Amino acid sequence: MKSGLIKTFAALLAAALVVTGCGGGGATTSTDTGTTAAAPAASDGTLTIANGTDIESFDPQNNNNTASEAILVNVFDYLLKNDNEGNKVPALATSWEQTADNVWQFKLRDDVKFHNGDPFTAADVKYTFERLATDEALKQHSYFKTIEEVRVVDDHTAEFVTTGPDPLLLNRLSKMGAGILPSKYIEENGIDAFLKSPIGTGAYKFKSWAKDDRVVLEKNDEYFDGAPKWDEVVFRVVPEASTRVSELLTGGVDIVSGVPSTDIERIEQTENLSVATTPIKRVLQMIVRQTEGTPTADPKVREAIDLAIDKKAIVDSIAGGNGVLTRTSVTPGNFGSDESLYEQSLYDLEKAKALLQEAGYGDKGPELSLSSSSQYKEYAEVVSAMLTAAGFTVNLEILEPSAFSEKMTSKTFGELYMIGIGNSMNDASNNYNRFLASEAAGETDYNNAEVEDLLQSALVNMDEASRTDEYKQVQQILAEERPAIYLFQMKGVYGVNASVDFSPRQDEMFYAQEITPAQ
Repeated sequence: MKSGLIKTFAALLAAALVVTGCGGGGATTSTDTGTTAAAPAASDGTLTIANGTDIESFDPQNNNNTASEAILVNVFDYLLKNDNEGNKVPALATSWEQTADNVWQFKLRDDVKFHNGDPFTAADVKYTFERLATDEALKQHSYFKTIEEVRVVDDHTAEFVTTGPDPLLLNRLSKMGAGILPSKYIEENGIDAFLKSPIGTGAYKFKSWAKDDRVVLEKNDEYFDGAPKWDEVVFRVVPEASTRVSELLTGGVDIVSGVPSTDIERIEQTENLSVATTPIKRVLQMIVRQTEGTPTADPKVREAIDLAIDKKAIVDSIAGGNGVLTRTSVTPGNFGSDESLYEQSLYDLEKAKALLQEAGYGDKGPELSLSSSSQYKEYAEVVSAMLTAAGFTVNLEILEPSAFSEKMTSKTFGELYMIGIGNSMNDASNNYNRFLASEAAGETDYNNAEVEDLLQSALVNMDEASRTDEYKQVQQILAEERPAIYLFQMKGVYGVNASVDFSPRQDEMFYAQEITPAQ
């Protein structure tokens, strides 16, 4: 930073850190060594996890956030799932093979029952994925519309027929939306009855849901893949990070997500508590509207926004070093990643100001709106201050997660909105299909014929090498055209009570079967 701005940003960052770390003293007790001792976790057969956001619904096909999937994977099984390295492993399917360019056959387990006792069969697979492929109102529809038909070969064999070659079918079947639904139950009782009393095949059964408060699941003694580890699993919704930490310190929860950097040392110095971290596939970014008539339709303005943000200062301060600078949202380990765009920052405040001059704004830059979920409030506040220092007038809007989600779905944001986007597909398409002209319409209004051709080709390209090259070309173009401005790859930071053994996953899932009582 230039010396004239160091004090300004230092004070601003310090203020943000105070806000992030305030509160949360709780009922801890002093020790002679200066550390504190947390109250025992309230497990006694119950695992309690505190998240910042709630699920959207118990319809696995009509959710669009990772917080929902992280819970629903305990109720609804996939045909196959990803291990922590992203490898495909059997779940409800025991094996699979491609029998033609557009046909895959899956062999299914014959020992699985839904929570109401109905057997799991190929009819449930057919119902699940044909609903996904045909119902355009479902939030996960766009990921599954390549499925043309699911054929029931016999009770334990299903064939998927796609509209053409689909290099992503296995990725689709192991991501959010692919949880298997009980066809007989829904056909007899209706979808509304299912949503009030949902059933799946998972290790845990639905018990209750108090919206914006908690989801309570109970063990499924008939689970096909081993006895559940817990009698109950409770997912509490605690939006304020400081309050989540307080709950951990006082023994009200076993695991908390999204620990602020300012609370890491406090947790680590508390007896019976620890901090667990892992790189995740989520990139904090700003989606940029390019609609004609908006200031951000000008590429010089978009570049000025990018150059005005000191990403390293944000990672070092608010994120506590838990982040990797990036100019792409496809993190290493995902198919199509261009690692040449990693660990880069273009910060140059003076050039940002000069670009605004060139764009005809003089000393006073354009007025922008910047919206963010309360989950990223501190980051949005600091970015707003950095843009203001470059000459922009920023109207900052902080929304509760549910209101933010509604606005994103309706595509009613202004010039900028901040969001952390993960990658449940483990593939570049998950991040960049939003820039297909049909998907971008009304949101960014981005439209580039070369990018369109590359993205459309990659959707049907079965050659991994050339498909990787297509996505690398897309990333290089978008890094210059900036329909999104990428800040950094995030790390998952969790607080954990010693009463549980927990290793965080890169996909941010909370598989309760992988979390065990400490021995």
